[in-house]
Amino acid sequence: MVKKLIALVAAALLVAGDQILKFLVIHQIKPVGSLDVWPGLLQLRYVENEGVAFGMLAGTRWIMVGVTSLMCLILFLFLLLYRRHTGLSLLASTLIIAGGVGNIIDRVMLGYVVDYISVSFFPPVFNFADCCIVVGVVLLLIYFFFFQGEKDQREKLICTRPHNYRNYRR
Repeated sequence: MVKKLIALVAAALLVAGDQILKFLVIHQIKPVGSLDVWPGLLQLRYVENEGVAFGMLAGTRWIMVGVTSLMCLILFLFLLLYRRHTGLSLLASTLIIAGGVGNIIDRVMLGYVVDYISVSFFPPVFNFADCCIVVGVVLLLIYFFFFQGEKDQREKLICTRPHNYRNYRR
């Protein structure tokens, strides 16, 4: 239970970090439009994204708030109720919840998501919350495809192993 509490605190800290970054972008980058951090590779550029990934589905603000809230609720329940968490599944859940909540806050408070990271090899502009979601989803997929079954197999072996009663004294 302590690990789950730490995961929730970490999610809250990531949301706070996301909101602080967006506040700084609104007040420092928006007035100048963009800032070259690493010319030719990384640029900070203020963008108001009214859609979802890559600006698709623009104008669906409340649908996206509802869908994202539902996904965050499901992951929150997964975080609290799932009994076989590993560090990987906890980290993945924490990242996805934090990213989702960070973007929900923008959609509710501003009507759009503030995006600001622009890299030369990836045309869409994105933000820290988006990074949390993508990394979290990748980690969760890795967990489910490669580690979850392995942990189940270990537990079955432990539970089905014949007991050696010679080592017990009455």
